[in-house]
Amino acid sequence: MKPIDFIKLIIKHKVLLIVIPLIFGFLSIILTSNPKRSYYSQTILYTGIASGSSIQMDKSFNYLATNNAFDNLINIIKSRETKEEVAIRLLSQHLMLNGPNQSFISEDAYNELLEIIPEELQEQLIQFNSNILNNWSQDDYEAKVELLTEIMLNDNSNFVYSLLNFDHPYYSLEAISKVKVERISASDLVKLSYETDDPGICQQTLVIYNEVCIKKYKVLKENGSDAVVKYFETQLKQSEDKLKGIEQKLLKFNQDNNIINYYEQSKAVAIVKEDMDVEYGRRLAQLEGSKASAKRLEEKLQIQELIQQKNNTIIDSKKKLGEINYKIGIYEAKASNKEGDSDNLKQLKEEAKSLQNDIKTNVDEIYSFQNSVEGVPIKKTLPDWIDKVVETEDLKAKLEVMDEQNEAIERQFATYAPAGANLKRIEREIEVAEQEYLEILHGLNLAKLKFQDTQLSSNLKAVDPPYFPLKPMASKRKIIIIGILLLSGIIVLGVILFMEFFDDTLKNSQIASEKLGIPSLGMLPKVFKSNNKLDLLKIQDRLMEFVMQNFNHFIESQPSSETPKIISVFSTKAMEGKSVITSNIAKKLKASGKSVVVLNHTNSRNLRVSSTKSTWLYRLLGYDNPSIDYSHPFLESIQDKFDNSEYLEYNVTPSFRNINDYKNLDFVKKQDSIIEPDYVIIEFPNVLETNYPSKLISKSDLAILVCRSNRLWSIADENVLKNIKEILGSKLQFIINGVEINEVENVLGELPKKRSNVRRTLKNILRFQFYTKQHI
Repeated sequence: MKPIDFIKLIIKHKVLLIVIPLIFGFLSIILTSNPKRSYYSQTILYTGIASGSSIQMDKSFNYLATNNAFDNLINIIKSRETKEEVAIRLLSQHLMLNGPNQSFISEDAYNELLEIIPEELQEQLIQFNSNILNNWSQDDYEAKVELLTEIMLNDNSNFVYSLLNFDHPYYSLEAISKVKVERISASDLVKLSYETDDPGICQQTLVIYNEVCIKKYKVLKENGSDAVVKYFETQLKQSEDKLKGIEQKLLKFNQDNNIINYYEQSKAVAIVKEDMDVEYGRRLAQLEGSKASAKRLEEKLQIQELIQQKNNTIIDSKKKLGEINYKIGIYEAKASNKEGDSDNLKQLKEEAKSLQNDIKTNVDEIYSFQNSVEGVPIKKTLPDWIDKVVETEDLKAKLEVMDEQNEAIERQFATYAPAGANLKRIEREIEVAEQEYLEILHGLNLAKLKFQDTQLSSNLKAVDPPYFPLKPMASKRKIIIIGILLLSGIIVLGVILFMEFFDDTLKNSQIASEKLGIPSLGMLPKVFKSNNKLDLLKIQDRLMEFVMQNFNHFIESQPSSETPKIISVFSTKAMEGKSVITSNIAKKLKASGKSVVVLNHTNSRNLRVSSTKSTWLYRLLGYDNPSIDYSHPFLESIQDKFDNSEYLEYNVTPSFRNINDYKNLDFVKKQDSIIEPDYVIIEFPNVLETNYPSKLISKSDLAILVCRSNRLWSIADENVLKNIKEILGSKLQFIINGVEINEVENVLGELPKKRSNVRRTLKNILRFQFYTKQHI
């Protein structure tokens, strides 16, 4: 929709857009003529949630946690339990009064309260108040609150329960719910505001609300933290008992195994065993060496006998050598040259030499026997042997002692080996228990710290107590009236736009062409009684000229030049304006010098045009007069302009659908012959109610479908048109009839009408035409 179309739509419904909001505005003025006064009060609570003091020095700001804390606080304030307590405390406060007090409740409200209290409750209150002096204390007030709370909880049909759950203006939960709660920006402040028609109740409701909220928030926060502290204390006691039990188990184990310090003792035993193993090996090596030395010394002591034998052998050899030398000396002394002596001497010398060698050998052997390999004299061997024997025995004794000590150490190792595993297991249990104890102790410290921090953060304070409102709030009557005016105007405009947007009628030739799927021959406006602002005669005549221009163009473009040209005019429904359009086309053709014969069916006589009722309402609402102007030349009857030979009527008989030539129609007045005109215009009955002659229609040079602009194009219309399309093809066109006068501008341009310069300028601006007065 273009801006100019939107403005036209508003101008068209201008009276409706003005009158309906004014009616609703007038009603709102009447209904709000006696407004109820309302009083307003507020209070501000400091929470300290975001920037308050804290015991935790390293506590960092958490945006999500802060918002969560504020949500919790606001939800506590809005909870049903809180509102119930506020309502009961407010009711208790008023019932404690001996009469109306402007600081607490007005006289009218107090009297209304007394009137609705049932007798049974009055007796309980009288009995309760009889024990209270005129100056009641806080304890008396709390007792009254407790009494009313007990009454409310008894069942759901008592007075107090009903008072809270129905619609009482002061004590109902609905009324208490009107207390608004909001956080002031991103600060630590929460604002509570209340609005009611009693200033005392307005203030006292907020006062009680502050007290209840502060108490409930504190109890809720501290109870949660206190439960955590108690939990950790219980767990710490259990962990401590468990740790003590395991430590007692370790003590008994050490006592049973004579352990003072297992790791030092086991380390000392290992060191002693290692030293003893080294010493044992060394002693064993010494023992073997001593045995070997003693054995060798024993071997040396055993060759003494051999030395004696060698000495005897040497002595014998010396004697024998002396005899031989003696014999040699005798032979040499004889100086005999006998060969036998010489041989004997030689033999003796050889024997002497051999003896000498034997003696030398024996002497060497004796020397070797008498001295060790190391050159030690054999005389010293005996003392050494005795020493080695003593040493060997000493080492054997020491090794026996060391064997006994090793056996003792082995037994101790056999005891320490499983003890170490068991001790390790017990120590591991102690370590786990200690870690558990320390973690629980750490959790307890954190819980106590959190508890102290919660106590600090749960102390809500009323930094701005509720004040007593002295004057009522400014009336919102003007705003309400203006709002109703605007809202009703917007609703009416919305309905108009809704109807315009979902308007599925044919409306104009462009929309109709899209829906029908055939070309348009033109469109004609509705002939209504104008107010002389528009020259409808000129407009109608110009649009008819456009229709005839398209008509002639189509006829001339047809290849056939036979006469007469048959023009079929039909519609799918009745009252579409076929006769009027047929009459005007015939008039135009006749005025152009063509001979025309119009054939119309007799059913058209039965059609009666009903007159429009309630035309005054249309005029009142600023719409054009919907009454048809029957005096308009466009609606002039064809019978007044055509003679009997040019206008003929025919009957619609059962054989009508089988007619294939217009001359075979059942005319009302029998004609001997029909003149051969240039054009024969045949008007058919509406095709949805009458079977049409398809053969006759197929011979048409042009078929014109007439449709009203304010009608919907249904599936039935589409189905019958589809069949006709198959018969006629491109010869079928339509004329849209009775269009709104504003739609004509799409064909004729701007309609001739008296307009002010301002209106022309605004219209050009809305059309974005800023240079229309400039000439080329």
